[in-house]
Amino acid sequence: MKPSRPATGSRLVYSSDAGRLCPECGQPKGTCRCGARRALAPPPGPVRVGRETQGRGGKGVTVVTGLGLAPAALEELARALKQRCGSGGRVVDGRIEIQGEHRDTLVAELGKRGIEAKRAGG
Repeated sequence: MKPSRPATGSRLVYSSDAGRLCPECGQPKGTCRCGARRALAPPPGPVRVGRETQGRGGKGVTVVTGLGLAPAALEELARALKQRCGSGGRVVDGRIEIQGEHRDTLVAELGKRGIEAKRAGG
């Protein structure tokens, strides 16, 4: 028996190999290039750039919250911000954490990218 094919004009939206697929390019959602471009639109709410030390043994990290970007776009932005600051960091729960005190640098860099950001905290 032949495997069934989708009717012409229909699109595959889920694959057991890769999970959900992008409706525009057909790539997996995590590696979708067109989704990353769409996700660089201005975020819906305020973007805050603050500093945290809790749970890090007194070491401070600069945290960017409220971006509302797709995971692929968030990773791409985090990579660019880490390079700009010259330090390490990571993406956790939709937030970007950059090691060290870089609030002013990050607010300026996000402003250059068209994202209005505010410095949070003292």
